[in-house]
Amino acid sequence: MMEERAEAVHAERRAAALAMGGDRKLKKRAAAGALNARERVDLLFDSGSFTESGLFATSPVDADKDTTPADGKVTGTGDIDGRRAAVIAYDFTVKGASSSSVSNKKMQHMKDLATRRGMPLIYLAESTGVRMPDVMGGTGMGQGNDRSRFLRCRESPWASGVFGYSFGSAAWHTVSSDFAVFRKGSVMAVSSPGLVSRATGQEVDGQDLGGWRIHSEITGFADAVADTDEQAIELIRRFLSYLPAHNGEAPPSAPITEGSEDRLHELRTLVPQSRTQVYDVRKVIEVVADNGSVFPIKARYGKSLVTALTRIGGQTVGVIANNPMFKGGAIDADACDKATSFLVLCDSYNIPILFLVDQPGFLIGLEAERDKVAGKVINWMNALSLVTVPKITVMMRKNYGQAFVNMGGAFTADATAAWWSAEISFMDPRSAVSVVYGIQPESDPEEYERRLAEMARGSTAYDIARVYGVQDVIDPVDTRSFVLAALRDNHLARTGGVGEHLLSTWPTSY
Repeated sequence: MMEERAEAVHAERRAAALAMGGDRKLKKRAAAGALNARERVDLLFDSGSFTESGLFATSPVDADKDTTPADGKVTGTGDIDGRRAAVIAYDFTVKGASSSSVSNKKMQHMKDLATRRGMPLIYLAESTGVRMPDVMGGTGMGQGNDRSRFLRCRESPWASGVFGYSFGSAAWHTVSSDFAVFRKGSVMAVSSPGLVSRATGQEVDGQDLGGWRIHSEITGFADAVADTDEQAIELIRRFLSYLPAHNGEAPPSAPITEGSEDRLHELRTLVPQSRTQVYDVRKVIEVVADNGSVFPIKARYGKSLVTALTRIGGQTVGVIANNPMFKGGAIDADACDKATSFLVLCDSYNIPILFLVDQPGFLIGLEAERDKVAGKVINWMNALSLVTVPKITVMMRKNYGQAFVNMGGAFTADATAAWWSAEISFMDPRSAVSVVYGIQPESDPEEYERRLAEMARGSTAYDIARVYGVQDVIDPVDTRSFVLAALRDNHLARTGGVGEHLLSTWPTSY
């Protein structure tokens, strides 16, 4: 009889915990087209693989213990394509997924477990922030222990999905992650629009404060944007497929998709010979990479530079490429931040880096200087100097100035080639004529052409190869074979493909 009673009580408590914030709230979410926390977890993990941790946790405040199932956080472990991962899913139906000391303990346990076990950690973020009045007063503030709560050493990958309103720790964890996808309509900020309005005395719209457009196009915190919850979770699963489970192993390999070398002949025509004619470098990446393997990172941010995870020969490779479709390929402050962030990601998780170069230099002017471009250039250079994974550079067309170094020139890469059409110099020869001689083509055409020929002298691919500034001059069609050979020659064989991770504690947001 006692066993039957215990079983009944257990079933009752379990059902109450799984009911989350109650049927009314769950139906309201469903009607609005938003998944609840448990539905998101079910989508994230392979079917039947989820093991929950902390189902019977509740608020430490006695008055709230019956209204806070799982204390507003669904946590546990499961499989993603057969590999173990941990999850922290914010349950907005329970007090807006606000955080208390108990739910913070659950989250910290998942962080510790992911690090110790060596598996990715996924945040499915939607929260009003910290739970008040629990933290009000000195007693509330004094009970915290945040010595390492937001320490990020990149031992294993973190990925975040942002759904709806995400304030407080939901924001902190998102900007600490290696990858963040924002569902359209979501808002992430330090505090809610209401609180900001009261503090400033101005009406604040959530989308203007921290909407998905702000973070995908202005702050760069959004690595990807999704139309739906389902798409966001699929993007997280796909991102993790390129990465190792932890930083002590090489990324997983994949079968080479059929026809991956069928379009290489297009490389001779995709990039126009004229240095001023624009084109979309993303088409070049698609031809060089295995079919269907290009996964853009921060596609809406710093558009003059493309960063993407790809596979080449089945191996995960990170690509950094100039895109003349935007600002002529000139590198602005946002593109610098984008490049540095991507270098940190690749080096932390043992991903080789390929530079595809066609750039006129760094963007200059009043706006650039006010955006601190000088500091961002040196941040990029410093990060590049600390990268220990293989770096490969292919100079396609123009390659000028200090950005020559940042894009893997001057022996900052391990293997370097130039297309036979490449032009390399300190400056665009036309600009150099204007700077040195102060003449324009319309003022003295004959003298201008003479000086232009002088400034353009010695800037071909063969000139830089002559002084061993590149190791080879190649037909564009041979780009993929050059990259594959360089990957073989520069593989970190002594350490099983694992780098030194000198960038593992680089700031997550800057």
